[in-house]
Formats: sequence, C-alpha cells, structure tokens
Amino acid sequence: MKQTSLFDAWRAMVARDLTLAMRRRADVLTTLFFFIIVVSLFPLGVSPELAVLREIAPGVIWVAALLASMLSLGRLFADDYQDGSLEQMLLLPQPLSVLVLGKVLAHWLVSGVPLVLLSPLLGMQLGLDGDAIVLLMLTLLLGTPVLSLIGSVGAALTLGVRGGGVLVSLLVLPLYIPVLIFGTGAVDAAISGMAFDGQLSLLGAFLVLAILLTPLATSAALRISAE
Repeated sequence: MKQTSLFDAWRAMVARDLTLAMRRRADVLTTLFFFIIVVSLFPLGVSPELAVLREIAPGVIWVAALLASMLSLGRLFADDYQDGSLEQMLLLPQPLSVLVLGKVLAHWLVSGVPLVLLSPLLGMQLGLDGDAIVLLMLTLLLGTPVLSLIGSVGAALTLGVRGGGVLVSLLVLPLYIPVLIFGTGAVDAAISGMAFDGQLSLLGAFLVLAILLTPLATSAALRISAE
C-alpha cells in the first residue's frame, strides 16, 4: 500500500478544513460582520471628525481584527474533538505539528485573509490615505497569521473545557499585545512621516517564530487534551 507523503497529508488537511469552512459560511460571515460593525461603531461613539478618526484608525482596525480573529478560535479543534477526528489525527504516522500547521493555515485563509481584504474599505471610512492603507494591509498580512498561530495553542489547551471560549481569550490576549503594538505602531509611524521598517521587521520575526514554535506547542497541548 502506498504511504501518504507528508506534503500530501498537509495538503489534504488544508483542503478538508477549507471545505468544512465553506459548508459553515455563517461562521465565516459572522467574523466578517463583527469586524465591520466594531470598526463602524467608532465614528458614532468617538467622533465623526476625520482628523480624530484618522488618528485612531490603525488601533481601531487592529483591535477589531484581533477580536474578530478570536471569535473563530473556538471551532479550530472543537469539531475534530467531538466527532473523533482528532483521535485519528493523533494516530497518523505524519507529525501532528505539520497537520496542525495545515489546520491553522486553513483557519487563517477563511478568517484572517478576508479581514486583510476588507481593511482598505474600513481604512477609507476612517480617513486613512492610500499609503497608510497599503501599510495597514501589509501589517495585517504579517500579523493575522501570528494571531491564528498563537490562538491555536490556546484553543488546544482549552479543548473540552467548559467555558473554553473565555479561557482562550484570557490565555491568548496577553500574547497578542506585541503584535498589536507593532502592527499599529508601523501605521502610526507612516502617518507621522517616520520610519516603520523596524516594526515591520519585528512583525516578520514574530511570524517566523510563530510558524516554527506554535505548531509544536499546539501538538503537545492537543495530546494532553485528548488523554
């Protein structure tokens, strides 16, 4: 019998989770609507003045993206845990960390990428100019995968725990803070005419470290939760 290669198993995991996500479009749309509504409330609650909105826009959009990303973390492994798929994943000969990386990639494609694509519209609503919007998209493109990767560790640790959604928030929010600071800092620096290369480099470093480390931590947490 031909043994499935590591790449084939990873690709099959990505395709499977994308297919399941498309069957649950309501979950995907809920995340997007939440993102749009949270950002749209700020002109009503803070000030309709474009000068004020332009000043707070990077922080508002980044916080909304962070909260929207957390909304979908609860389902990252929950369905696999409930229908027994997780136990089968643990028994596969392929490294669990690679399969986890495939699941996180699928999660980012359906929850993170749409936020990046919507951010220009929300940036224009808050008065950002073209250069700032491009940089905002770049920071979200680097930062949202980190949010999914870090969130996968929290989702795995709280798997099967009552009130796991609240626990995930408490676990991952402190770890999200550096990404939030450097993501908003880069856009703020660009708006002020200052250099932003350092913030972008740090976001890139966070992404590389998260890709290397979080799948291993998530795999260990899944094995503990499944016992």
